[in-house]
Amino acid sequence: MNNNIKERIAKLLALAESPNENEAKAALLKARALMVQHKLRPEECTGKKEKVVTRILSDIKCTTMTDFWIYKLAGVIAKHYCCKNYCSKPPRSKSLTIILMGLESDVEIAERILRYAVDCVKREQLNIRRMRSWQGYSATNIRLACNAYGDGFVAGLDQEYQKQDAEHQEWGLVMVVPKDVQDAYGNIGMKTSSVRGKTAGAWADQYRNQGVEHGRSFKPGQRLHNTA
Repeated sequence: MNNNIKERIAKLLALAESPNENEAKAALLKARALMVQHKLRPEECTGKKEKVVTRILSDIKCTTMTDFWIYKLAGVIAKHYCCKNYCSKPPRSKSLTIILMGLESDVEIAERILRYAVDCVKREQLNIRRMRSWQGYSATNIRLACNAYGDGFVAGLDQEYQKQDAEHQEWGLVMVVPKDVQDAYGNIGMKTSSVRGKTAGAWADQYRNQGVEHGRSFKPGQRLHNTA
C-alpha cells in the first residue's frame, strides 16, 4: 500500500510540472495532501532530493506604516507550508521585499497561497478605502482601518491553521521545516526577520473583527484549483 501511495504521489509531482497551469496546481495540492496524510516527504516518493530554493517576491512590498500585515501573513503561511520567510530592505529604502525559502515544491505552494491571500485582503481594503473616503475620513484614518483589517485577517488565518493542526495532530510529523531549510536560513547573514507596524485603537475593532472572520474562512484550495 505504501509503495502504491508513493507512486501516486510521484506521478502527481511529475504532473505538477505540466505547462497547463490549472492542472499543475491541482496536482501539486493533491500530492501535498497525500504526503501529509501518509507522513511522507517528496524525496521519499520520487527518489530525488529536493533542493532548497529562495524565492524573492519582488512585487510584494510593505513598510512598517503601510501593509505591514503582509510580512506577518507571509510568516503564517510559510510556517504552515514548511518554509521560512524573511524580508530585505535596501539602503535608504522604506520598502521591504518579501522572501520565501524552502524546498522547491513547498515554496511553490506557499507563494501561490500568499499571493492569493494578499489579493483577497487588498480587494476588501479597497472597499474599506472607498467607504471611509466617502464618509470624509482622513488618509491616516483610512490607512489604519485597512491595516486593522489586514492584521485581523492574519490572526484569523493563523487561528484556523492552529485549529486544523489540533484536529490532525499526526500532521506534526510532516508539517515541520526540513533541516536543510533550517540550516540554509541560519546561514543567511543579512535578513530582517521581524516587522512591527502601527495599529489603530478600539475604534477600528469592527475592521479587525471582520478581518479575523474572513481569515478563518479563507479557502486557498479554491484558488489553486480554479485559477484562470
